[in-house]
Amino acid sequence: MDAVSESVSELSCFAFGAGHQGEGVCLEVNLGPRRVILDCGLASMEPLEAARERVARADVLLCSHAHSDHARGLLDFHRAFPQVPIYASEVTAQLLPLNWLDRPEAVPLHLCQALPWETPIQLTDDLTIQLWPAGHLPGAACVLLTYTAPQRPYTLFYAGDFFISNSRLVDGLPLESLRGLRPDVLIIEGSAGTARHPHRRQQENHLAQTIADRLQAGRSVLLPVPTLGQGQELVMLLRSHHQFTGKDVTVWVDATVAAGCDRYLDLLPYLPSSVQNFARHQPLFWDERVRPRIRRLAPGAWPPDDAPAIVLGYREADLSAHCQASHRPWTVLLPEAGAAFPSLDPGRIQIETYQLTTHSDAVGTTQLIHNLRPQHVALVHGSPSHLADLAGLEELQTRYQLHLPSVGKGVEFPIGDRFVQPAAPDPLFEGEITAGDDHVLLLLPDRLTADPRWRTLADTGLIQARWQGDDLVIKGLSQRDLWRQVHPEDRPEQPDSCQRCRHWQNGRCRSTTSPLYGMSVSPDGHCTAFTPRPRPQGQGS
Repeated sequence: MDAVSESVSELSCFAFGAGHQGEGVCLEVNLGPRRVILDCGLASMEPLEAARERVARADVLLCSHAHSDHARGLLDFHRAFPQVPIYASEVTAQLLPLNWLDRPEAVPLHLCQALPWETPIQLTDDLTIQLWPAGHLPGAACVLLTYTAPQRPYTLFYAGDFFISNSRLVDGLPLESLRGLRPDVLIIEGSAGTARHPHRRQQENHLAQTIADRLQAGRSVLLPVPTLGQGQELVMLLRSHHQFTGKDVTVWVDATVAAGCDRYLDLLPYLPSSVQNFARHQPLFWDERVRPRIRRLAPGAWPPDDAPAIVLGYREADLSAHCQASHRPWTVLLPEAGAAFPSLDPGRIQIETYQLTTHSDAVGTTQLIHNLRPQHVALVHGSPSHLADLAGLEELQTRYQLHLPSVGKGVEFPIGDRFVQPAAPDPLFEGEITAGDDHVLLLLPDRLTADPRWRTLADTGLIQARWQGDDLVIKGLSQRDLWRQVHPEDRPEQPDSCQRCRHWQNGRCRSTTSPLYGMSVSPDGHCTAFTPRPRPQGQGS
């Protein structure tokens, strides 16, 4: 019998998939005698089959949302373990079949049972579940599990993929509803690491300007997207952004992404009220009357070459062949977070990146943690180096017991009053500084280059240094950074940081409405209570 299934702790976790570098998420959590599977984004059932005896005894599988890295294994899981019930939010239950468009006849009618929002549901006599909207994707859910033991209740909160900000088709996570929940364990994604993203509206404006510029230059634009989420967000952005309103442009949507759009139309009553109001005056997606026109691409078809166009193509399809066959020059826009595209003729086909996040950055992640106030925090779903960066933040190190689950390993969460200080997960590198007459030479060990982040830092061979308190922060300058220096109108606005907030005094937050109230916070911090400092009289805007 395996050690994980016989844990001596009331709360423990085992990762069949921890969401590292494209790997799907699938976690087994134990609350006393209760066993719950969180998500099943595995491409293969092999890890679960290897632990069949204990997986078969699971009380329930909970799916946080319908993206493939959290849900693509559900159909195979149901076949392998039909006795384990599968639960999700009502919207997720209706979106899940889009993961198996290649075999729709194989999806049972009631694969997943739907649960309501913010209502405690008794799954067993001692296990309760409650869902909250997580932002990120329609139907995406955060999950609170409560196991009522004889001595005390034990609680575990699973954030899934979450986004605090509003996007075009999804309202953000309702932070106020979760404040002070104080679960014993929080399992949370850390895909952004310690990165800080520009505000969502800035990202949208920059992307819209990029697309408009490429069209103006006579280039067509291709955006490879998944079935759900990003593609529908982009259609709504192009439909409603001032850069494209009334413009003689056609947006073509391929059949797979169009299936996601059609399912969104079926779920219109569940979408934000602003989206429902939009749909009362004009079609949400398919429209020939109002420009820009939104049209479907037939399977295997490609837009005519007579005018520049925008194409939203399914990212798993071979889109490169279409670009090669077209006589028009193309710009392929890939999300910064990862998609790849074959190297093609650089004269006609240019590859660029853009940022349109639906995951919270470090500010949003730490903000949710501070609002929930757990005892244990387990960081999953992200590259190991990014998760280690996040776990190394002093504001987390000094307040919570931090864990970095890895595949095939169990993690126990002992509950008690005593705080055990975890060791910092990331190594420090010592170097030497030599000052010359007109320069400073910084020497660091070459083992730094073994880290995958080195490629980003050394992208152009140029760096930027600035003071942050008494520390000197060094940042690599990417090709995009250099381009923005040449085109200063594309620089993001100065972020709403604690340093610019009227409540930041002597290094501490003095806003009683902030989750950081009374804490020592970084000048680069940010929270929902931000209020800009008044400008001195006579200073321009």
